[in-house]
Amino acid sequence: MLLGMVISEVKNREIELRRDAHDDDIVDVIRKGIKKRRESVEMYRKGSRDDLADKEQREVASLEAYLPAQLDPEIIRAAVREAIEAGAANAGAVMAKVMPMFKGKVDGGSINAVVREELAKG
Repeated sequence: MLLGMVISEVKNREIELRRDAHDDDIVDVIRKGIKKRRESVEMYRKGSRDDLADKEQREVASLEAYLPAQLDPEIIRAAVREAIEAGAANAGAVMAKVMPMFKGKVDGGSINAVVREELAKG
C-alpha cells in the first residue's frame, strides 16, 4: 500500500511536470512523503494515538530506505560556515547559499538545524 501511494504520487508529479520523472523528482516525492508522515506522527502523539503514530513512523523508516545515503554532517557544517564567513548574516541568507549545493542530497530541515546552531555560535 505504501509503495503504491508513492508510485501514484510519482505519476502525479509526471503529469504536473509534463515529462517522465527523473531520479531527483522521485527523491523529492519520497522526501515530501516522509515530511508529511513525520508531521502526522507529531500530531498523533499529541492526540495520544500512539498506534497511528507508530504506523506512520514505520512508513517513514520504510521510505527512508529508498533515499540516497545522507552526507556527513560536517560537510554541511563546513558549507554553512563558509556561507556565514562570506557575509550571510541570517538563516534565510545562509539557506539560500547552501541549499542549492545539497538539493536532493539532504533535507532542508537538517540543513536548517545546522544553520541555526552555527548562527547561534557567532
